[in-house]
Amino acid sequence: MTGSDAGTLWWGWGTPAARTPLPAGVRSLLAQVLGVDCRDTPPVGLDAVRLPAVRLAEDARAALAGVIGPAWVHDDRESRVRHCRGRSTTDLLRLRAGDATDAPDAVILPACHDEVLATLAVCARYRLAVVPFGGGTSVVGGLAAACDGVAGVIALDTARMNRLVGVDAWSQLATADPGLRGPALDAALATHGFTLGHLPQSWEYATVGGFAATRSSGQASAGHGRFDSMVVGIRLATPVGTWELGRAPASAAGPDLRELVLGSEGAFGVITQVRLRVRPLPETIHYEGWRLADFTGAAAVLRILAQRDLLPTVARLSDEVETAAGLGGAGPATAGGCHLIIGYEGRAGWAAARRAEVGELLRTAGAAALGHDAGAEWLRGRFHGPYLRDALLDAGMFAETLETAGFWSALPGLYAGVRDAIAAALAAEDVPGVVMCHISHVYPTGASLYFTVVCPQLDEPVARWGRVKAAATRAIVDGGGTVTHHHAVGTEHQPWLAAEIGDIGLAVLRSVKDTLDPAGILNPGILLP
Repeated sequence: MTGSDAGTLWWGWGTPAARTPLPAGVRSLLAQVLGVDCRDTPPVGLDAVRLPAVRLAEDARAALAGVIGPAWVHDDRESRVRHCRGRSTTDLLRLRAGDATDAPDAVILPACHDEVLATLAVCARYRLAVVPFGGGTSVVGGLAAACDGVAGVIALDTARMNRLVGVDAWSQLATADPGLRGPALDAALATHGFTLGHLPQSWEYATVGGFAATRSSGQASAGHGRFDSMVVGIRLATPVGTWELGRAPASAAGPDLRELVLGSEGAFGVITQVRLRVRPLPETIHYEGWRLADFTGAAAVLRILAQRDLLPTVARLSDEVETAAGLGGAGPATAGGCHLIIGYEGRAGWAAARRAEVGELLRTAGAAALGHDAGAEWLRGRFHGPYLRDALLDAGMFAETLETAGFWSALPGLYAGVRDAIAAALAAEDVPGVVMCHISHVYPTGASLYFTVVCPQLDEPVARWGRVKAAATRAIVDGGGTVTHHHAVGTEHQPWLAAEIGDIGLAVLRSVKDTLDPAGILNPGILLP
């Protein structure tokens, strides 16, 4: 078995060595808060996973092997299971229960752009759907292509396309292959004195191509911007040929067509190269924590920072519930209120001056300093969320997230509306649960809201969550928020896409799809309803 997820758990996040059991104290706390006891719910063995029969015809398989070599076409059980769906909680619950009915018929690993082009030609000829696969970290159904009307489904794994192609130090640009993971990219850039500064929670396993295809946003977006703001050029392999975009730092040559590729989720083509704006390695890195009295008031402070151009590199505000649960940095809050994590990364002079200005504003707003240790604690655990989720699943609990963003004027109502909709939907399902939220992406005009829900796994947890999330998404639309700030559309957000971009917007996207993918083989059923 070879691919982007080699060595990782097929039923969870990360490697077996990184897996940690849920502490006894947390189990006890969950029993007290939710009124139910934790129960061990291990995944089934790989041999017990239910897989559909391989539909790939021998002549189609031979044609694929002729393009990329027989060693890079895999249809064994483990390869297919590892490329089945993404890493949302519902994806994992189905896998852990032995359901891999959405598994691809085969996994292929091209080594370069030309091999991707040739692969797409073969797949168009044999009516094979193609699912571009980077780190496999989608949480919105972005890797479960519709198989109606096709002769098979192929996962196109970009793991072999994993180079830092080049660095233009004079222009502060880097060109990267799509299969390069976050840690490998930053390590390679560091040898040239640069960093990207894009650190989503999926950073350990997500890839450059995935960042682009989903319009990813990282934890340092307050200071460094979203991933799409870092992209200056992009190359796409499509069934009708190569499409390269971005030849200057700015252009007035019509609409910016890069925006059609960013966020396209593999439905328009396979991203085979990305040119990125990079920055020098920071001279200093300093993180600290603050406590504020309440979430609404603290959010107003973030608004002031953003609108006065005083944002730090990282700004992460947990609401009262998330803070009390100990997920806001600095451990559980014994004094109540909300925890705010602030980080400064950059030139030493800038960091010191910005820290002084932000600190003065926070103290004026009544914030209490929690010190460097609080920031350091958050840094140590910044990527631990998926591991905690898996430990909760092992203990018979359900933990999932959803996110949105809205303008500052709408944010208090959006926060309350979504929180209350989730709570009401859980009550309607007769499921006790905890709803938490944080803000981690801040702009002069608004901010994101990232909700976490923890509840027991009762019967039919996937169907129950579907109804809860539908209620939450209706509240998002009614409250004026976006259906997704950084998780992408996939299949889960499709029913509400028209509410956000309108029927004309859908028609524009369909027209682009028809032009670039006339046979409809690229990630069918994803992004577009």
